[in-house]
Amino acid sequence: MTDALTYFTTKLQHETDASDVFDAQRAGDDFALVDVRSSDAWAQGHAIGAIHLPYREIAARAAAEIDRDVDVVVYCWSPGCNGGTRAAIEFAKLGYRVREMIGGYEYWAREGYPVANAHGPLPRIYDPLVALVRS
Repeated sequence: MTDALTYFTTKLQHETDASDVFDAQRAGDDFALVDVRSSDAWAQGHAIGAIHLPYREIAARAAAEIDRDVDVVVYCWSPGCNGGTRAAIEFAKLGYRVREMIGGYEYWAREGYPVANAHGPLPRIYDPLVALVRS
């Protein structure tokens, strides 16, 4: 039991999910939600309230753009993408408190949380496979 408790406790110290991030946004918690995908991916769609900082540019730009005293939550495309993990490593190397949003942009959008593209906000669509759909 001790191994399982240690594993799962540690896991939650380093990751979060779209639901918890959205709740934290609504509560006004102070953190930086960082989309670490390419500029083309960002333009196609991103979580409203996110900052765009591609993971390959974190080492060069993060200190100038993100307060080191603010918690950072990173996301990439989906569970099939390791860009969020790569970004979390880069932020950790710089001394930031960082967590990865599991599910990435895919689950943020599928759960119906607010998204925008280069032209502005997009309609909220709830996928019944991952979110409760209320009429």
